[in-house]
Formats: sequence, C-alpha cells, structure tokens
Amino acid sequence: MPRPRPILATLAAAVLAIAAPPAAGQPLVPDPLPSWRDCGAKRALVDFVRRVTDEGSPELVPPAERVAVFDNDGTLWPECPVPFQAAFAVDRLRRRVEAEPALGRDPMVEALFAGDLPALLAGDHHDGLLHVVALTHAGETADDFRRGVEDWIATARHPRFDRPYDALVYVPMQEVVTLLRDRGFKIWIVSGGGADFMRAWAERVHGIPPEQVIGSTARPRFERRPDGPVLVKTLDHLFVDDKEGKPIAIHQFIGRRPIACFGNSDGDLAMLEYTTVGNPRPALGMIVHHTDAEREYAYDAHPPSTGRLVAALEEAPRRGWTVVDMRADWARIFAEGSPVGAASPRP
Repeated sequence: MPRPRPILATLAAAVLAIAAPPAAGQPLVPDPLPSWRDCGAKRALVDFVRRVTDEGSPELVPPAERVAVFDNDGTLWPECPVPFQAAFAVDRLRRRVEAEPALGRDPMVEALFAGDLPALLAGDHHDGLLHVVALTHAGETADDFRRGVEDWIATARHPRFDRPYDALVYVPMQEVVTLLRDRGFKIWIVSGGGADFMRAWAERVHGIPPEQVIGSTARPRFERRPDGPVLVKTLDHLFVDDKEGKPIAIHQFIGRRPIACFGNSDGDLAMLEYTTVGNPRPALGMIVHHTDAEREYAYDAHPPSTGRLVAALEEAPRRGWTVVDMRADWARIFAEGSPVGAASPRP
C-alpha cells in the first residue's frame, strides 16, 4: 500500500502547479487579452511577452530594460475625423473668433472652418494644423492650459460616436498596456500630439503618469507673478515628436532603447525601426491597421486626416512586425455602452 503524502507536501505541489508558467505555446490563463480574437497577432504578442519575462527563458530581459512605447492617436484611441487635440483646438478657436473677429481672416483659420484638410495638413509636420494649434495653445500658463483640457474633455463629445472622447480608448490596447505593466514593463506614450494636452488625462485614462508621456513641445517661459511663479506656453524651440523625431525623443527622455513598439502610421516608422532593427534584445514591433469601417474607421493610404499608413505596412513583412487587422482581430473595440463598442461576429 503506498504511503500517503503529507498534507503540506500535497498543498505545496498544488500551489507550484498553479503558479508555474504555461508551457511554450500554451495560452495564458486567465486570458490577459479577452477582447482579442484567437489570431496570429495575439499569439505573437503573448509569445513575445512570455519569452522576455518568464524566469528561465533563454531570452529573459531584465525588468529595467523592459521598455514599451505606444503612439497615441490611432493606436490607443481614434484619430478620426481629426485628431482629438485638433477638435479641442477647433472648439477653442471658435470661441476666440467670436471675441476677435479679425482672427477669422487668418488663412489657416479660414481653411479650418471651411474643412480644407489638404491646406491644414500640407508640409512635413502638417504646418497649417500646427499654426492653428499655436493660436489656441500659446500665451497661457501651463496650469490654465491643463484645466482647459480637463474641462473640454469632460464635456465634449465625438461627432460620430456621441460619446466623450476619453470613453473611446481601444479596449484591446488597454489590455496590452495592462499585460505589459503586469509583466514588469515600463510604459511610455511617444506621440506627435502635444505633451501638455496628453498629460492632462493620460494617467486617468491609460494609467500612464505624465512623466512617461512624450509629445510635441515648445519651450515655456518662466514668469514671476504676484501670486507665484508660473510657466507660460510659447512656440519657442518647437519640437515635433513625429517621424524621425520619435527615436530622438526616446533617446533624450527615456535613455533606453525600447523592446516593444506599438504604432499605426508612417509617422511611427522610425520608432518601429529604432525599436526592432539591430536591437541586441528580443524586440516586438506591432502596427494597428484600421480596417473596420463599421465599428471604427477603415483607412491606410488615404486617411480622413492624419495617420497615413503605406511605408510601414510595406516594411512590416521584411522587418517581422506584427500587423493587427482591427476588423478581424478585435472582438470589440470600445468599452460597453457605445453602439459600436460591443463584440461583433468574426468577419
């Protein structure tokens, strides 16, 4: 008759069996990405996370080097019909023109109100759009600007979805952020949007603190005022955190090469290359391809505004980057409560 195992030994064996990481190729339990369908992109992501974080993995990356960078517009939430910061600028500009009618004769302001997107988006960095943003952002203190963003995002609604803008974050990407954070990654937003605009809500919406948000910036001006020192926003030394500017900003503000990069447009091409090409550590590049006109938007070469995706999409197979097909790979896009947010049948 076999000798009964001691109770403590049996319990210890059970705990170890539960705590042990899944064997290679086996799904994580519980599923950390429930809004993703069982697809190649999901499997590639989970496999990468396991390879670089599982103890005993030959490709284990030390926690200090687990840096992941995310574009914002079009990657963590929509960028159509215009980037949300542009919608904020339009609302502000309408109020200014009411008080200052001469401002309405500015060529770029006229283009904005006429819906002339080609004029606004011309130039390497969408120069007309930047001019409009400058008219609505410069000249006020950083604290007043933050309060203005917070007030706007608390009341403004998306013209198509009729929901607050901050209710339109992509649930599947929120799950990715959570998975990486739980596995010891430090998460950074690296976006062409204004840093001060994103920092006003990024921690509440994405759980990413303001010091881990990199965006387009200008040098503020320090002023001593009767009620205390302030920083005043200007357009001096403007830095546009887009295209080749993204790797530069990563080097300046992070000081480590990322091992995971998530983007959606050619504006993220240089960041994807910097993350994955020649990296001595295992690295993941992932592109969100907007293919779902019913639940969100469908575009690549001809976007409604920003977010053109041609060069990065062509480069993806050669570089081994994972392309997410939004329509095929995501069971749902937005949180429940949106008419387009619920799970849809597999196409």
